Amino acid sequence: MKKIPKTICITGASNGLGAALALSYAHAGITLFLTGRHPTRLESVADACRNQGATVHTRAVDVTKKGLMQAWAVDVLGHGTPDLIIANAGISGGTAEGAESLEQMESMVFTNILGVFYTVEPFLMALKAAKSGQIAIISSLAGYRGFPGAPAYCATKAAVKSYGESLRSLLGAEGIAVTTICPGYIQTQMTQANDFPMPMMWTSQKAAAVIKESLRKNPARLSFPWPMTFLVWLFMVLPARWVDGLLRRLPRKQALATDD
Repeated sequence: MKKIPKTICITGASNGLGAALALSYAHAGITLFLTGRHPTRLESVADACRNQGATVHTRAVDVTKKGLMQAWAVDVLGHGTPDLIIANAGISGGTAEGAESLEQMESMVFTNILGVFYTVEPFLMALKAAKSGQIAIISSLAGYRGFPGAPAYCATKAAVKSYGESLRSLLGAEGIAVTTICPGYIQTQMTQANDFPMPMMWTSQKAAAVIKESLRKNPARLSFPWPMTFLVWLFMVLPARWVDGLLRRLPRKQALATDD
C-alpha cells in the first residue's frame, strides 16, 4: 500500500497491542477512530494520541455487539471512508485448570471470530465503492497449528487467519488490500498471566512498529518473530506422531480473558 493512511480504525485500543498501534500512528494530520471495552483506559490512550497531534474519536463498545459495531461504522463513515481498519480486539483462554470451560470457548468465538466479522463487514461496501483502503486482521502464530495449552484460542485464530487470506483474494481486484498478522508472544495483559517462559517475546511497541512499517508494503501475511514462525511452521508440516509427544510437554496457559 503506497498511500500513507490518514484515517485509521483500531479495535481493542484500550490497552496492549491496540493501544501501541494507536500511539504508533498518532501524529499531526492523522485521524484515529478507537474502540475498546474499557472507557477510562480508552480515553487515556486517546489523550496520549492527541498529545502527539492526532485527531481522535473514541467509542467504548464491545466488538461482539453487532448492532453497536454497525452504528460505530456508520459514525466513522460519516467522516469519510477510512484508509486502514485494524481488527485487533481479542481475548484468550487456557487449560491450566484442566480444560477451557464452555463459557471461555463461547467468549473467544464471539470476540475473536464474530468480533472480527462485525469490525470488517460494515465497511466493505464503502471500501468497494472507493476502490481503496486496507484491512489488517490480527490473528496469531497459534492460528497455524493447534496447541494443547489453548485449543479454542488456537481455533479462533486459525479461523480469522483463513478469513483474512480469503478476503485478500476476494477484494484485491477491487483495490482493497488485506493483510493477516500472526504475532508470537507480545508483552501485554494477555500474556501477564502466563507463568512459563515465552521465547522471543516482543514488546507491544516493537510489534506495533513492525506492523505499521510492514503494512505499507501490503503483505499477504505478516508473521513474527521469524524463528518462532519457522518453528510453528515445522510443527505444522512434520508428521503428527513426531510432534504430539513434544506438544504434550508444553506448559498449560492460564485462563485470562482480556482485550489484546
